[in-house]
Amino acid sequence: MEISGAAALVTGGASGLGEATVRRLAAAGVDVTIVDRNADLGEALAKELGGSAKFVSADVTKPEEVAEAVALAGESSPLRIAVNCAGVGIAMRSIAKDGTPHDPGAFRFVLDVNLIGTFNVLTHAASAISKTDPLEDNERGVIVNTASIAAFDGQIGQLAYSASKGGVVGMTLPAARDLSAVGVRVVTIAPGTFDTPMLALLPQEARDALGAGIPFPKRLGKPVEFGELVHSIATISALNGEVIRLDGALRMPPK
Repeated sequence: MEISGAAALVTGGASGLGEATVRRLAAAGVDVTIVDRNADLGEALAKELGGSAKFVSADVTKPEEVAEAVALAGESSPLRIAVNCAGVGIAMRSIAKDGTPHDPGAFRFVLDVNLIGTFNVLTHAASAISKTDPLEDNERGVIVNTASIAAFDGQIGQLAYSASKGGVVGMTLPAARDLSAVGVRVVTIAPGTFDTPMLALLPQEARDALGAGIPFPKRLGKPVEFGELVHSIATISALNGEVIRLDGALRMPPK
């Protein structure tokens, strides 16, 4: 798919994997709308990129805010790309050491952001993209979701996170099949251990240990590599209904 001159929406676009995606798409001539709750980072990135990059503050768990962000993203150019990078995680076991059950509110919060938020963006973006003029092969656009290898290799304490990301994986194929009628593709990336702002809070020794546990390359993933994969997915029309692990052949141990 030709993406230069098209519009894209990237949730969680103010930092980490989302920021890298915003930068890569902007470099490819895409009009990018950065969607995030961190206005300071989002506005600063939009100002740095200039051109047609813009920031919209929105909560992906609120359909009305998602709908508004999608509408704004498609104002200047046809919306053809939506990337879900907004996400949260917690560390909490099924039961605590004293036998207390997992907090249902915490579980629901993670699912609301990671799964329901992805659903909200996917459905609203798909609706908008379906109304654009078709390109070659009657393609109209692509939606890229972010899962995690925790969807397959969930570790101790990742009950909520793994469930939410497993749900994103599970939506991929049916969504791609649903949207095939309107020429919209759906692909999910399942990243491994990446050098994001969250991991930057760890001591260097811990970061080095995480990188050493990856078969190859023996380092943390670089956000720019995630952005490159999003760009490739957007431009390669045969990629559809697939979940792509981006993890250096890592299979997570129990803990």
